[in-house]
Amino acid sequence: MPARAWALLLVLCGTIFLEGIDVAMLAVAVPSIRSDLDLSTGTAAWVMSAYVLGYAGFTLLGGRAADLLGRRRMFLGWLTVFLLFSGLGGFATEGWMLITARFATGVAAAFMTPAAMSIITTSYEEGPQRNQALLVFAGTAAGGFTLGLVIGGLLTQLGWRWVFFAPVLLAAAVLLAAVRLVPREARPEKAAGGFDLAGALTAAGAMLLLAFGIVRLEHGLDGWPLTALVAAAGLVLAGVFVAVERRAAAPLVRLGLLRKASTVRADLGALLFVGSFFGFQFVATLYLQELRGWSSLETAFALLVMGVDAILAPTLTPRLVTRFGNARVILGGFVLAIGSYALFLPVGPDWSYAAMFPTLLLTGLAFALAYGPLTIAATDGIAEEEQGLASGLLTTAVQFGSAVGISAVTAVYGIAGGGLDGFRAALVVPLAMVAIGAAVAATGVRAPGAAHPPEVPEAAPKVTVS
Repeated sequence: MPARAWALLLVLCGTIFLEGIDVAMLAVAVPSIRSDLDLSTGTAAWVMSAYVLGYAGFTLLGGRAADLLGRRRMFLGWLTVFLLFSGLGGFATEGWMLITARFATGVAAAFMTPAAMSIITTSYEEGPQRNQALLVFAGTAAGGFTLGLVIGGLLTQLGWRWVFFAPVLLAAAVLLAAVRLVPREARPEKAAGGFDLAGALTAAGAMLLLAFGIVRLEHGLDGWPLTALVAAAGLVLAGVFVAVERRAAAPLVRLGLLRKASTVRADLGALLFVGSFFGFQFVATLYLQELRGWSSLETAFALLVMGVDAILAPTLTPRLVTRFGNARVILGGFVLAIGSYALFLPVGPDWSYAAMFPTLLLTGLAFALAYGPLTIAATDGIAEEEQGLASGLLTTAVQFGSAVGISAVTAVYGIAGGGLDGFRAALVVPLAMVAIGAAVAATGVRAPGAAHPPEVPEAAPKVTVS
């Protein structure tokens, strides 16, 4: 790729790296925040959950807004919002201030991330160049989260407020570079039927309710009637959304896209794979800190090996995709993850790091194989005017997956009574998720030379970066 194309990709990767370290650093800092601000357990949990709620609740709307209102405008505008509210979180003196700041930061990420991904898919020519860009983007996302655990541990030693201030510096640098490098685009034409306000409201409402219901799963059987009621309300509103879209002159979401088998398979696969990854990482963190008594910094360094995906995703994975195709590489990632989590099932109370190392290394390798190709598959063959929507659907799946994975392992751990037995029981959740994901991925593996007819019209010409 030309130098300017690499520079643009670096800027876009900066945003997903920023989003990854932001989440990871806060996860490490929450115990210190809780102690310093004297927060209750519930309030401390909502400091993390508010971000997930804002992110998952508005990502679908954010992706479509990039298509309808302009990708550059959405990217720059919401990156600015992300910067401002991340900084405001560092000045919080009460729990509600942090929760509000985190929710707003999550909403900003919900608009910013799909816009960044759709800029990639519309600025780089479909094929090897776009695949390479998406694989680098995916590897940066994973690397940001893994490195964020270590950086968060170091910054927390200086004071937890630096966990909020540090991303501001990075976001400001990315924003300044983005103003110069993100290509301008023609103003999107207004839809003949106007903006689908009813679709936007019902979509956001359904996503918020479903995300809230998923987050509440971590309470297990406690308060289950409320959890069930919220989830049911979310499903009802989702049904209303579908009905609205069928009648809308210019629907927010073209429902035909949801019938595209390869897109649905990729989004479902991403939900299951990312959910299993974050669920496993959460269980491993609890095991090391609560059962073994390791410090947050020691735990972060122990998990750092999983960051191998940041190196392998842009180097090894493109070669494998070129040789074997997306579907086989994705399936290989799922199968590797099954073996990785299974190795950790018999975890003991005094396992050495050497005993844990194979699982941690294989988990990072599995992520490198699966996540990037899933990103390619989710946006492949989509018309340019719907790339933001496709990116939004994928990001929605990823956010819901992470919420499901963490909430489910937390619930199973509590129901199993905690302790070592609780950890082993909770580990079944990520193992089951990747097993189901492998079955989904296997349906996409075609015989060599099999035809792959396009399911959508050819995309419009790309604004190729040169």
